[in-house]
Amino acid sequence: MNFADLQVFKAVVEEGGIIRAAQRLHRVPSNVTTRIQQLEAAVGTPLFHRDRQRLHLSPSGELLLGYAQRLIQLSEEAQHAVSGAAPQGMLKLGALESTTASRLPALLAEYHRRFPEVRLELITGTNDALVKAVAERRVDAAFIAEPPPEQTLAHLPVFRERLVLISSPGHAPIKSAADISGDTLIAFPEGCAYRRVLQRWLGRQSLAGARVMDLSSYHAIVACVAAGAGIALVPEAVIDTMPQAQVQRHPVARAHSEIVTPLIWRAGEVSPPVLALRELAGEAVKKSRPGARLRQH
Repeated sequence: MNFADLQVFKAVVEEGGIIRAAQRLHRVPSNVTTRIQQLEAAVGTPLFHRDRQRLHLSPSGELLLGYAQRLIQLSEEAQHAVSGAAPQGMLKLGALESTTASRLPALLAEYHRRFPEVRLELITGTNDALVKAVAERRVDAAFIAEPPPEQTLAHLPVFRERLVLISSPGHAPIKSAADISGDTLIAFPEGCAYRRVLQRWLGRQSLAGARVMDLSSYHAIVACVAAGAGIALVPEAVIDTMPQAQVQRHPVARAHSEIVTPLIWRAGEVSPPVLALRELAGEAVKKSRPGARLRQH
């Protein structure tokens, strides 16, 4: 399979036909047609359904297009990376809502200052949803709550978080799971790593046997806790961003409260924008822990 043929194939798809693709590529239409025929011969199946003067992608063509786009993008990234030029293009980044609110503003502001040619697209989600998004190439990298289970994903520990239980101001002290008997547990939906920590803290008790309110916003969670709707386990840094929140903090044993937020990306697929983010995150690690660096995997 010829790389140049893939470039011609991609142009034909994007331009919607041979003639316009030929104009874009500065080739004669017969040359473009020959290239497509050579590619179809190489893969052993038609890539287009031909309807008079129009071309429609066949199922095999749709499948090949995804691979062609990735190969061409990797080629462009490789050329750009080795040239030493500043990163540019798109960076699709995922992050937990808590990390987005409490840790990322300064980091992303510095990233934008250093690499203004990179267009940043940020999405938030639960730990498990973000791991899946990176693995499926829907985002390039993500800040999550625990090291990823997939060996295809590399990670760099970045932010240290401390989890605390929060309750309404008048709640009695909470030192064990027995102290929240009868309380509603407020948490993010399934797939949240902090929800799993809460499950471990409960021990013999179970979320399945408790009253649980699923919410997808920390502002909503904190507001409901303050109103006396229940208790929640959240990063203390999130509460620090809400000085107006009328909640009581209850410490949790270190085994459950100490969390390190890693940056994850697909192993062996570091684009220039992701590499720049990784290096900037590494600088954040050094600043937070002078003389020490968290180990990259």
